[in-house]
Parts: sequence; structure tokens; C-alpha cells
Amino acid sequence: MATPLTGLANEWLKYAPKRRPLGPGDKWHVFLSYRSVNRPWVLNLYDVLCQQGYKVFIDQCVLIAGDPLLVRLQEALGASQAGILIWSKATADSKWVAREYSTLENQVDSKPGFCFVPIVLDSSGLPPILATRLYLDFSSYPDGPNGGELLRLLHAIVEKPLSEEAAQFAMEQDEAAQTAAVQINAAIRNGRPDRLVQLAKEGGLPWDTTPALACKAAEGLTKLKKNDEAIALLDSVRKRFPRATRPKQLYALALARRGSGADLDDAQDILGELYAQDQRDPETLGIYGRTWMDRYAKSEDIADLRQSRNLYAEAFERAPDDYYTGINAAAKSVLLGSPEDIAKADAYAAKVQGIVGTEPKQDDYWHSVTVAEVFLIRKDYVNAARVYQAAVDMAPKETGSHESTWKQACRLMQKLNPSAADRDAVRKPFQHLPDCDQLALY
Repeated sequence: MATPLTGLANEWLKYAPKRRPLGPGDKWHVFLSYRSVNRPWVLNLYDVLCQQGYKVFIDQCVLIAGDPLLVRLQEALGASQAGILIWSKATADSKWVAREYSTLENQVDSKPGFCFVPIVLDSSGLPPILATRLYLDFSSYPDGPNGGELLRLLHAIVEKPLSEEAAQFAMEQDEAAQTAAVQINAAIRNGRPDRLVQLAKEGGLPWDTTPALACKAAEGLTKLKKNDEAIALLDSVRKRFPRATRPKQLYALALARRGSGADLDDAQDILGELYAQDQRDPETLGIYGRTWMDRYAKSEDIADLRQSRNLYAEAFERAPDDYYTGINAAAKSVLLGSPEDIAKADAYAAKVQGIVGTEPKQDDYWHSVTVAEVFLIRKDYVNAARVYQAAVDMAPKETGSHESTWKQACRLMQKLNPSAADRDAVRKPFQHLPDCDQLALY
């Protein structure tokens, strides 16, 4: 892939509007309003805006423990030139939308020049309260902002229309970015890691605009058990996008998955630095928690397992609508095994079930296996088996994902002690993998 600054300077950036200078009392160009379930997407937006010199307020990178939350948020909004409200059907919380909408509209009324831009991440459209406002549609970019819509967003936050030339360029970039995403999805679904590497090498402007496509390709390589290739790609991306958080997170995750002692040390160094910088979003905390689980697998020190659980629990407390950290807090509590921890596990699992529901989610493997794991932790083995099967069927080539899921089920069943019939039911979706007694579970 080309160096992003060169590609963008010569092509993409010539169509982007100039930032407005920060005025008296202004500290931020953009204030991001979002729900934690959309944080991975928002982190990509944050990375792109920072890469282009915008000063961006995002809670996880500014607020510190002990801050009076509402006061700090109001202060930051008052010191911002523009506010972006990120919406998806996963954030369908009418009270939150009404509150955020009211706050941003009040800012429009009270601060001359303040710009309010709603964006939607899927096909759900905006809720009725926002229906009177024009919005930007990023439903074609589920992995992060890119293409022409990103150019339109940069114009919107400085309240400038696109020139005819810029509009034509935006349409071309929409097509190029969507084609690149389709190619990556096809390579993952077809089990073609060589194709992912080829696409990354060929690159193109959509790859140079943001790290999102490279991160998506690297995640695909990890799913296909090509950790060395994923690490090489992410190492390149994090150096080319030094302000980006997401490549650092995924690089640490890929190192941890490769599994050597030195790799685990390097992963924890990266994550420990992010933690010390108070970048304690669910993704950082979740990957950090995973590395402590890896540490426990080597040390068999219960303190390492407890540290893992506590990091997942901290993440879930900070973002109680984030099911990934919630299910891991529940699972690690099962593994700790005391009556108190088992009670915590059931409480966490019940909260997660309230988020993910009881049915598999089409084309979302990890959401679906989370539903299944909740059933498993709550000892509903029939439904656990049903949803595990649906998840495997929707991602038949993701063997690495299947292995990770099955190992976790084996660990949990060691503590839960299901009957032979119940255990056989859970085993059935994973018959293509070795049985629990043939696996190194830790």
C-alpha cells in the first residue's frame, strides 16, 4: 500500500475542505456523541479525523477516572465547533437519542457557527426525533468511514458544499471503497488468506484514506489462523497511521494469539501503555483482559485469571451495553469457580442476554456465539447447541473462530458439569474439531 500522506496529499486531500481555525474558547473541532456498541466504528472515525489534523473530543481519550462526567461533557461540547451524533439500530435507545439531540440542538441555537451532523451506520434510518435533519449515510461502510461519504462528512462539519469536481470524486471513491470491502469479505468467506495479503499489497486510495480496510483484512487473516501475516500487516499499518488506536489494539491481539512468551510480553506492553494513558475503552480493556487469560494459561496463577475477569468487568461497568466484555466477565467468573463468582457469572450473563437476545444474528458470528455462550453459562444446553450450530453454519470457513469458540465451551463445561446428553448436544456443531480431551485448553 502506498504511504497514506503521499496518496492523500496528491489525490484525496485536494478535495477536502480546510479546517476552521479554533476561535476564542474553542478547544475541539469536533465532538463525537455515540453509544459504546458503536465504539470500534467511532474509533476509526476518530483516527481519520486526527490523521487530518482535527482536534476531536471522544470521551475515552480525554476523560479520566474521577471526572464529573456530565460537567466535563458539557464543557467539551461548549468548546467544540461541531458535533456528530452517530446512530445505528444497535443504539435504539430513545431516551439517549432525545437527550443527545436536545443537547446538540441547544448548542446550535446558543453558539453561532456550531454545526450539528447526524450520521447513520446501517439501514435503520434516523429515529423520528431526528427525521427533520439531513444526515449522512455510512451504511455501506460498516468497518469505518471511507469513500465519498467521508469527504461529504468533512464538508458538513465546516458547513461547505462540495464542488462539482469534489462531488464526482466522492462518487468514484464510494465505488472504490465499497468494491474493496466486498473483495475483503469474499476472501474471508472463501478462506483465502493469500487473497487478503494480495489485496493489502495492491492497496489503492481507499486503503490509504483510513486504516479501516487494512484492519478488516488483518482481522480476516487472524480468523483464518494466519497470525504471522496479520501481524506483518498490522505492524505496517500502525507505523503508517501512528495516531490510530485500532491498529495498535489489533496488533496486540494478533501477538497474543500467536502465543509465544515474547509476543505476550509485547502485547501487554502495548495494552499497558494504552491503559496508563486512560484509553480504557472496551476494546483495549477486553484485549488486555484476554492477555491476562493467556498469562494464566502459562502461570496457572489464579491471580492472573482474576485480573483478566476484573478487566472485563471494568469494561462492562464502563459500557454496560457492550456484550463482548460482559460475556467474558461472566465466563471468567465461571472459571474462577467460587460460589460468589458463579453468582456473579449468572448476573453478568443475564445482563448480556438482555443485550444480545436469544436468537442468532444473521452474518454476525461473534454476536451469535455470544448468545450461545449465555445459554451455556445459564445451563440451557439445548438452546446453546442450537445457536452454536447456527453460528458455525454462517461462517463455515472461519476455522480459527470455531476453535476459539469450542475451547471456551470446553473450559466452561469443565466447571458447569453438564450431563452426557447435554454435553453431546453442545459438541455436535464442532464435530469437525478435536474433542475437549484432545485440546490444550489453557
